Amino acid sequence: MALLRFYLPQRYHRPVIRTLRRFRTTWAKNSGDWKWLEGRPVSLANLNRSLWRGSNPSLNYYTLLFLSGVISALGLLAGSAATIIGAMIVAPLMGPITGIAFAVSMNNRRLLKRSGMSLLTGAVLTVLTAYLICETLGLTTLNPEITARTRPTLIDLAIALAAGSAGAFAKTRRDVADALPGVAIAVALVPPLSVVGIGIAMSSRSVTVGSTLLFLTNLAGIILSGGLVFVWQQYGSLNRARRGLIASSLLLTILGIPLGLSLRKLVVEEQSRTQISHLVRDYMLTFQGTDIQSLSVESDPDRLIVDLAIAAPRDTFSESQIRQARQFLAAELDRPVELNVRVFPVREFSVPAE
Repeated sequence: MALLRFYLPQRYHRPVIRTLRRFRTTWAKNSGDWKWLEGRPVSLANLNRSLWRGSNPSLNYYTLLFLSGVISALGLLAGSAATIIGAMIVAPLMGPITGIAFAVSMNNRRLLKRSGMSLLTGAVLTVLTAYLICETLGLTTLNPEITARTRPTLIDLAIALAAGSAGAFAKTRRDVADALPGVAIAVALVPPLSVVGIGIAMSSRSVTVGSTLLFLTNLAGIILSGGLVFVWQQYGSLNRARRGLIASSLLLTILGIPLGLSLRKLVVEEQSRTQISHLVRDYMLTFQGTDIQSLSVESDPDRLIVDLAIAAPRDTFSESQIRQARQFLAAELDRPVELNVRVFPVREFSVPAE
């Protein structure tokens, strides 16, 4: 107000001041939840009690987790994204993991043991449930919903860090508790465990290892970011949380190596796929005029593996043409290329209406 009196002519002082006061009063009456500066965290006793209950390895906990595991396994085997999302919401695993993050910030060994035991037994139950369901149904096909959880990257780590921060912050505020289901969906704890069980049932080492890596990435990311948020909200201190945060950071550093390599491989494959698709459709006379059904690229350390599926009549291509196409791709990409072409015979029938 003093600045206004200094810069404005005197005849404008009162109208401007009245307008500003009216605006401030209107804003205060209608701002509602936007008064974030007035939001106060829950008390330490209430938060500790809530997380202690959420980490309780009770019959209710295992019942919900078992049902969530059933929904998740069936959704994965059926390739149903909506069903998998339902399993994420039902799963109670976020409780003990958030309890571990809080125990780290407070150096609370009792809560750490309780939450750790609930998490470990719950993870084993989920894996076992998926294994038994897969063995019973006898399905051996890996659909996109399963394979999507076998190649984690640094992107998944970033999601876990953000979700862990959101989950911990939601626990400290009564008015944002509704965000917890969204956090459970974002970080997806149960589906990776279900994929572990499916991988064991199918005797697929790559599926088992990849999904285990994804779960460990989510777990370590939530614990680290959640612990930091609890410390930031003045639950515990950096001195108390030092050991736990160092352990989580060390685990994330170790996990970051394969995650970074996986992300690099994913980027290379996507860039190569875009370039190869452009070359095949626009510059290679061999494939012009054909119906390209699918194009996939896999990057190995010493080569690119290109799988091309084409719908065309029989004897459209010869082996020499495919060899020339491979040489052209290798020259353009400046990298060894293995080209696999599958041709689906096309037979068309046209029956006129009677």
